[in-house]
Amino acid sequence: MKVLVTGVKGQLGYDVMKVLRERHIDCIGADIEEFDITDAEKTRNYIMEYAPDVVVHCSAYTAVDKAEDNTEVCRAVNVDGPANIARVCKELDCKMVYISTDYVFPGMGTEYYETDDATGPLGQYGITKLDGEKAVIDTIDKYFIVRISWVFGINGNNFIKTMLRVGKERDEVRVVCDQIGSPTYTADLAILLCDMLVTDRYGVYHATNEGICSWAEFTEEIFRIAGYTTKVKHITTEEYGAKAPRPMNSRLSKASLDKAGFARLPDWKDALERYMKELGVI
Repeated sequence: MKVLVTGVKGQLGYDVMKVLRERHIDCIGADIEEFDITDAEKTRNYIMEYAPDVVVHCSAYTAVDKAEDNTEVCRAVNVDGPANIARVCKELDCKMVYISTDYVFPGMGTEYYETDDATGPLGQYGITKLDGEKAVIDTIDKYFIVRISWVFGINGNNFIKTMLRVGKERDEVRVVCDQIGSPTYTADLAILLCDMLVTDRYGVYHATNEGICSWAEFTEEIFRIAGYTTKVKHITTEEYGAKAPRPMNSRLSKASLDKAGFARLPDWKDALERYMKELGVI
């Protein structure tokens, strides 16, 4: 089996490559330097030359606030890019793993979203990620669409690294307390994705670490593990005032994983502690 991983410089792409290598699976990682996914011809040429059995598509435009202004770039990366890749996958008859997001949902209420619940993204990032899903589904049959949220990993920047830096500099930090969801550790998610891609259990999945919290509660646990005495002031989303709207409810049901026989990811607190050890914080 040969696997191509896009977005290899990002948090998830980095860990997917790590797991593939540990499993001695023939793999290659690519990023913008290798080929531009928005360029259909270059995308086809690169993928055809390697001729993978699976493409794990981890690259995406993820700057949620900037996406409100940079709509054309966001759409090119999050919609045209996956569509270009999916067309080559169809030509090669290979599988595709497309990483999506909780932002495809409106994020209302307190119920856990099932994979087939009505979507309704609030901002450009979510709209383009959902359109990316549709592009994949409309093009190929051999797909795994995996929706995740609140991602953190060893490679690149993330919320945890920001909070560790800010918490060291300040006595108090203001963090949103009315958005509820689940963190996703890329080291855990990568294992699941590599379990998936060797199967033919295609479909749409939700995959985050188990358990839920608010961003403020997440921060408090980060500081507790790090031994910080920094106070976390709970504020509302409205008080924070971000440019792009965020889903207030990012609870994702894992029934899809259970039904397909895939193991759920460990609890987020367990994942966070392992990650902090990986960072060398503890």
